[in-house]
Amino acid sequence: MPQSRELSAFLVLIAGSGALWAGGSWLAQRISGAVSRGLTFGRDEAFDTTALPALFLHEAGEALATLGPLLLILVVAALAGPFTMGGLNFSSKALAPDWTRLDPLKGFGRMFSMHSVGELVKGILKALLVGGVVVWVVLHEKDQVFALIGQPVEAGLHAMGQTILFSTLVIVASMTLIVALDVPFQLWQYHSKLRMTKEEVRKEMKEMEGDPQLKARIRSQQREIARRRMMAAVPKAQVVVTNPTHFAVALAYDERMPAPRVVAKGRGAIAQRIREIAQEHGVPLLEAPPLARALYAHTDLDQTIPPALFRAVAEVMAYVYQLNAWLARGGRPPQLPADLPVPAELDPGVAE
Repeated sequence: MPQSRELSAFLVLIAGSGALWAGGSWLAQRISGAVSRGLTFGRDEAFDTTALPALFLHEAGEALATLGPLLLILVVAALAGPFTMGGLNFSSKALAPDWTRLDPLKGFGRMFSMHSVGELVKGILKALLVGGVVVWVVLHEKDQVFALIGQPVEAGLHAMGQTILFSTLVIVASMTLIVALDVPFQLWQYHSKLRMTKEEVRKEMKEMEGDPQLKARIRSQQREIARRRMMAAVPKAQVVVTNPTHFAVALAYDERMPAPRVVAKGRGAIAQRIREIAQEHGVPLLEAPPLARALYAHTDLDQTIPPALFRAVAEVMAYVYQLNAWLARGGRPPQLPADLPVPAELDPGVAE
């Protein structure tokens, strides 16, 4: 998170000045009473060895009650600085020993780095600005300070408080200029450090995306596993619709399915392998080029066929049932379905 010591100091000064301005009289009365009680004692108390510790504890409690609110305000103001710049960030790593910080070479590198030079220049400018303001305040208030010598105690304390308050306000005003310049600079520096170079961006993208060769190998293995799983489903199909050589689509259906489902499909060498497995396991092959092209183009694996192809696939399934009955009981062989009703918009029209 970005940090600005100037902002923290500015907020502490503002909070302290406001607290003194609002409760200065009360604080002065409390301190005056504590000093008066501490310097007033009788002869018996002077020779009583138990009175002094009790008086010390009592006055310490009074001092804590008097200065506690002011200290609490200053602590809150000190924490408000980093919180304003981006939130508090508690980390146990800062408490862990870091032996690399004892390396003198790295220490000299940090001392003479551009960041250290910039901080040095900034510190000098701040010192000149605040020092100039202090010199101006001293010259402006010297007559009032010298006049305090001849004033009564109460009037002198009041005048001194007014002088201190005026000096604090002027210094705070000068700090306002420093904070107005330092906070945007710290934010810009913080975000510029977070900005990555082109090489870092390429490296991060490569790490996120992975090695292209490894990814290609993984995709190849995934395709091979999917192809083997698909080929293992061909023997369970009821029919394989072909193009006859370019496409092959295996359909499966049972009573639990709402409609026939595509369990395997392919073109070229994959289609040839589907036909070979179907022949090895006695799965019927049916040449229906328009239907094969439509099923291949508009149905994914393990999906039911589109409603527009229900009628055409129903005729194919009816042929398969008749074929199985003929093979089992003999008789008149079924007639191959012809002119299956495949909508023209579903047929990509790939030539055989």
